[in-house]
Amino acid sequence: MLAIHSIKNVDQLNLKLESTLEELPVWTIQIETDHPGNELAKLFEEDPLLPGIILTKDQKYVGMISRRLFFEQMSRPYGLGLFAGRPIEYLYNFLQPKTFVCPEDTPIVEATQIALGRSHKQVYEPLVITDQSYQYGLLDFHQLLLANSQIHVLTLNRLQKEKEKARIAKADFHDLQHNYSRLLQNDKMIALGQLVAGIAHEINNPMNFIYGNLNYAIEYVKDMLYMIECYQQEPSYVDVVSQAQEKGIDIEFIIEDLPKLLSSMKVGATRINEIVLSLRNFSRLDQAEIKSVDIHEGIENTLIILKHSLKAKPDRLEIELIKEYDKLPLIKCYAGQLNQVFMNIIANAIDALSESDNLILKTRKNLQIRIRTELTNDNHVTIHIADNGSGIPEDVQKRLFDPFFTTKPVGKGTGLGLSISYQIVVEKHGGQLHCISKPGEGSEFIIKIPVVFNKLE
Repeated sequence: MLAIHSIKNVDQLNLKLESTLEELPVWTIQIETDHPGNELAKLFEEDPLLPGIILTKDQKYVGMISRRLFFEQMSRPYGLGLFAGRPIEYLYNFLQPKTFVCPEDTPIVEATQIALGRSHKQVYEPLVITDQSYQYGLLDFHQLLLANSQIHVLTLNRLQKEKEKARIAKADFHDLQHNYSRLLQNDKMIALGQLVAGIAHEINNPMNFIYGNLNYAIEYVKDMLYMIECYQQEPSYVDVVSQAQEKGIDIEFIIEDLPKLLSSMKVGATRINEIVLSLRNFSRLDQAEIKSVDIHEGIENTLIILKHSLKAKPDRLEIELIKEYDKLPLIKCYAGQLNQVFMNIIANAIDALSESDNLILKTRKNLQIRIRTELTNDNHVTIHIADNGSGIPEDVQKRLFDPFFTTKPVGKGTGLGLSISYQIVVEKHGGQLHCISKPGEGSEFIIKIPVVFNKLE
């Protein structure tokens, strides 16, 4: 519906960025072309703001004559005499004015651009606006410019607000990025803390073998050195033994116990060496790039580090480890990152079996973690890591790999372990990682990676 000309200023309108010509005031004054030309002059004189008049013939739209074009022609010699008394149709045919007809649903900004693109003689002419029922009205070009200016101001304000929103969003993004980095670092520190605690526990036992026997070894060596000195003075074995017994030295016991003591210390040193070697292999500091590695070796190194967590505790049975390894080829991969995946998933399985307040686990006769590997027909390796815990609810399974999602108590986890594992397997290695679980029956994580690895960009 065309707006009538009683609203004579667009400043009274509440325009928006997407406003159309329908919202602007138009003039709807019409006259039949068979009327004499001087009636046009009367209509223009009655309303000095009238930009033009719509011409009709038999009540049908013919065209438009603007105020500027009419008075320009009437002011010429003989203009008034030629056209004042004759039908307006003569004047219209003589002038043949070009009119710009625009649908009312045209956006104001678009109509302004089109209007300004007219020739310099036509640029200030009013626009003819038509609606869906083919009613016509005239829009003053200056009113169109005022409306466009108002929208321009609105656009600038909107841009300013959007810039401010973008600035705030950018700041929020930096804060989020910072918080993510902080939480990621926190998760790494938690994992590192657990790793260090496990290593400390594992190293503590063999160190006790060495440290506890060291004083005895020193005493034995001192006694042996004393006996050697005695031999230098008394070549008789019986006399040396007698002197040693007088000083409280039991040579027979030393001969029997010293090899056992040294053997115990050797076992402790060997154990420490195995742990250090496992740590080096686990971290793969010398294999930061893609290398061909033995997947089983990575799993075993992970299990050595987590061995202390499998042992029985006052509130939990020992966790039985079942390994079913298929014969696998060497796999090209980022070994250190895959070891991190094994660590995250196996550690989560241990946590799932360590819920002391879980009624389902209290009824278990044994707690198990089963690790199974196989080579598939499509030249992929799958690693199945399953536990017989209480399982994962279906609604939780859908969010397992979402960043920051965790079911652990506050301070026990950040919800990044499985998310990072998913990125490593899927994005870094082009593989698959998913979980199968039934509440009350346990959970199984399946890692599937290609044997022939093509580095992802």
